[in-house]
Amino acid sequence: MRHRAGFLTAAIVVFLAFACLAQGPRAQKKSDSLKHLLVIGDSEGWTHDSISHAMVTLGKIGAESGLFDVTLRTDVRLITKKPIAPPVRNAKNLDYFDAILFYTTGELPLDDSQKADFLSFVRDDGKGFLGTHSATDTLYEWPAYGELIGAYFDQHPWHQEVRVNVEDHTFSATRHFPASIALNDEIYQFRNFSRERVRVLMSLDTSSVDLTNKNVHRRDKDFAVAWARTYGKGRVFYCSLGHENAVWDRPDMQKMWLEAVRWAMGLTPGDATPRPKRGD
Repeated sequence: MRHRAGFLTAAIVVFLAFACLAQGPRAQKKSDSLKHLLVIGDSEGWTHDSISHAMVTLGKIGAESGLFDVTLRTDVRLITKKPIAPPVRNAKNLDYFDAILFYTTGELPLDDSQKADFLSFVRDDGKGFLGTHSATDTLYEWPAYGELIGAYFDQHPWHQEVRVNVEDHTFSATRHFPASIALNDEIYQFRNFSRERVRVLMSLDTSSVDLTNKNVHRRDKDFAVAWARTYGKGRVFYCSLGHENAVWDRPDMQKMWLEAVRWAMGLTPGDATPRPKRGD
């Protein structure tokens, strides 16, 4: 279950990030080719305890990879191509970043200019966008965002031990997984979702859940868990897992996020062509 909680503070996130990164086994490489990931953990209403843990984990993944650094924010002020005005000091705008990752909920306070810049960042500039868990529970009043990410949240019928089928072993972010994995997490279903628009990488093994649950709405019983898609010149990756801290602690999930960020930044190839449900 999700619950109401106070806003995360930037100070806490930054403190945790530095504590985590300081313990990393390998220092961040300094290079002119270093990429830059902006991670947004802004919850406008419902939030998750795992947001701060996820943000720190993503910072650790970036530092250990030596491929990209991570800027952690609990607000959306950097989502703009305009110069950043005080009181934010030494801030970079979208022109600095190569990808954005959302762990967010609700109607984020983006104005029309920010929305246009955000879409242009991916569609026209060929940059990357990644979403985790409740990123699909975000910006319902802005349909262009739903088109970008590929679907909207439509309840979570299960929070339990489940099996997840790995549908694509050719894609860089999922090729390391076995045919299926077991984990305990909150499982989403989606509306405005179609396999004609996204390439599904992982999906729920429906034999591991009770399909008579009253909150099950999808008559096709197709519950995607992770997918990729292109958006104009850019790349979009989404995975609904991550409600539980333990999911972020799994080495196989951390490997998935590393490879997903690399793909979204254009560092590795990956076919995001939509395809039918396996077995259809």
